[in-house]
This record gives sequence, structure tokens and C-alpha cells, in this order.
Amino acid sequence: MARLRDRQHGCEWDNVQTFETIAPYTIEEAYEVADAIQRGDMAELKDELGDLLLQVVFHSRMAEEAGLFDLGDVATAISDKMERRHPHIFHGAADGGHHLWEQVKAEERSAKGHDSVLDGVTLALPALKRAEKIQNRAAREGFDWADARGPRDKIDEELAEIDAAETQAEREAEIGDLLFSVVNLARHHRIDAEAALTGATRRFEARYRLVEQMADRPLRDLSLDDYEELWRRAKKQLAAAE
Repeated sequence: MARLRDRQHGCEWDNVQTFETIAPYTIEEAYEVADAIQRGDMAELKDELGDLLLQVVFHSRMAEEAGLFDLGDVATAISDKMERRHPHIFHGAADGGHHLWEQVKAEERSAKGHDSVLDGVTLALPALKRAEKIQNRAAREGFDWADARGPRDKIDEELAEIDAAETQAEREAEIGDLLFSVVNLARHHRIDAEAALTGATRRFEARYRLVEQMADRPLRDLSLDDYEELWRRAKKQLAAAE
């Protein structure tokens, strides 16, 4: 990376990149790692982990050029953090487990001057994942439904408020509240809402592609009844193949 970033003999594309321009690639590579895992493709996972590692090296090199930190500092920082958050493993603390991890993280947030338990949940997270993290933070402080019935009833309430909305802005806000409530319901059932939606989208994609293959004419010429019949057949065929 130092050679690629060399001002005289390096790559002209790499030379003009900044933290801001590289950040989208970092996010994309993380998603591609997750995609390889979900597909069970370990050869692809190896390649994607390399691509993700390159992003860490790229950011670290730019920081080193600016006199901020280098790759060694990054490795040291995460090693120190893992030791600090696992005192029962590395420092002989009597108690351990996830509750201690959360306690140490809370202490770290306080040391950084964070006043709220919600501080530090990055804005760059996918919306569903960020909603889940915000809800988990609040739940640990006791702000939560007793069981899944609470968010389930809230979903009905939000649907009614969508129907009652009179403006586009109101509808947008109420649909946002509905999605937030769905994440809450998923959380109470110990389901990752992001993963659940990803799975639903993939199932839709697979079924729709099969509908395209089954159709005897352009899909835009199909009636709704035709669509539903082909969809039923595609769903049944895919279920039989699983």
C-alpha cells in the first residue's frame, strides 16, 4: 500500500483517495464477507476477507501518512480492547461473561464523555441493525416490553396510524414507526431483523426469477391472477427442491 500510495511512482487512483472516498468500499467489502458466509462459500470468504483486510491497510496507511497512527497501532488497539473487555480471561477477574463485557463497554463510553447509553451506536449501520442496537441499549436499562405481545400490539397500532395518516410526511413517519416495531418484535423472538429481511428478499428474488422462466409471455402482459398462479407454482417448486 505504501508503494501504491507513493507520490512519484505509485498508482494515480490510489494516490488521490481519502478516508471519505474509501469508506463506501469498506462497507461494501464487509457486506461481501457476510454474503460469502451466508452462501457457505469458504473459498470466496477467503478472498473477501482479504479484500476487507485491504481496506484496513488502506485506511491505516493514509493515517500513517498524516502522522495519526499506523497499522501496528490499529492491531495494538484492538488487542488492548479485547484484553480490557475480557478481564476474567486475561487478568484473573473472578466474574466474567457477557454482562462484564457490557459493563466494560459502558465504562469505556463514560470515559469518552458519552452521557447517554445510546451514544456510540454508529449512524452508518443499516437502519434495521441500528434500530436493533438502539433497542437493546434501552432494554438493558429496563425500557422494554415484558414479552413479544407488546411489540406485536404496537404493530397493529402503527398500521392503524398509517391508515389514518393524511399527508405523505405523516405516512412516512408512521411507516418508520411500523418498521421500528417490527424490529422490536423480531428482537423479542431472538431473530436478527436484518438477516430475516435479507432472507425474505432472496426468497422473493428466487421465486420471481422462476416466474420469469415459467411465463409464456412478457410479465407485463400477465394479469394479477396469472401472476399469482405462477407465483404459487414457483414457490411450490422451490420448496420441493430444498
